Amino acid sequence: MDQPDIGAVKDYLLGLQTRITTALAEEDGAASFHEDLWERPEGGGGGRTRVLSEGAVFEQGGVNFSHVTGASMPAAATAQRPELAGRKYEALGVSLVIHPRNPYVPTSHANVRFFIATREGEAPIWWFGGGFDLTPYYGFEEDAVHWHQVARDACAPFGNGVYPHYKRWCDEYFFLRHRQEARGVGGLFFDDLNEGGFKRSFDLMRSIGDHYVPAYRPIVARRKNIPYGERERDFQLYRRGRYVEFNLIYDRGTIFGLQTGGRTESILMSLPPLVKWKYNWRPEAGSAEEKLYRDFLPAKDWLK
Repeated sequence: MDQPDIGAVKDYLLGLQTRITTALAEEDGAASFHEDLWERPEGGGGGRTRVLSEGAVFEQGGVNFSHVTGASMPAAATAQRPELAGRKYEALGVSLVIHPRNPYVPTSHANVRFFIATREGEAPIWWFGGGFDLTPYYGFEEDAVHWHQVARDACAPFGNGVYPHYKRWCDEYFFLRHRQEARGVGGLFFDDLNEGGFKRSFDLMRSIGDHYVPAYRPIVARRKNIPYGERERDFQLYRRGRYVEFNLIYDRGTIFGLQTGGRTESILMSLPPLVKWKYNWRPEAGSAEEKLYRDFLPAKDWLK
């Protein structure tokens, strides 16, 4: 098996962060990303966080690169893989969440990452993970189809079964079990990827990372100038509450970061700037809000 090249992974991730922030700042047109370089106080790596706030299109967006190391894997990583317990680890990744201002523009999330766990005298255990998913407030079939077409294109060079497998994994992962409700219309999710060796796995991770902007930017461009009022804004803030619930209860990256003593500001940059909860709220029958629940949140094959 070809050996992991951590330097190549790091170079790719730093370049990906720059390409994404450049494209999104261009689409916003009025704001740029502020860069914050940070190191963990106790040592063990650091990162480069870039945040855009109060833009014309994006109310808040964060694109974070991190490269951290530790003496032992946290419980979030060893619960399902006890063979990792007691190993040193190194984790690199780019993670982003973009919260638009206009309720007709969906929120998007993407993450690509690499882990390697080592112990003296034993072969390293390594894998890639990540994906991207889309969270609309008002659904458009054209957008969901485009998102999934680009997701399929990202996976196509690696076999016909990759997209349906990662699509199904995404539907299952981004699901709020306590509400029996999907977070959005899905996309791709994968983890523990090392099949076929380092080169193939790295190529697949890169393809998914490279396809995020082509998947998201055309949707933003189509929807960012649609007029909206207080009703749409109110529903957007309510649905953002689901995003907060998922990230704080289920998200592996959030749990891993907090358990490893990661930088709280960078970990929680995924949360929206404004959010609202309502007690036992239900959408009106026949409304555009009900259509989201009825036609977009249930898992389906968007490419039939």
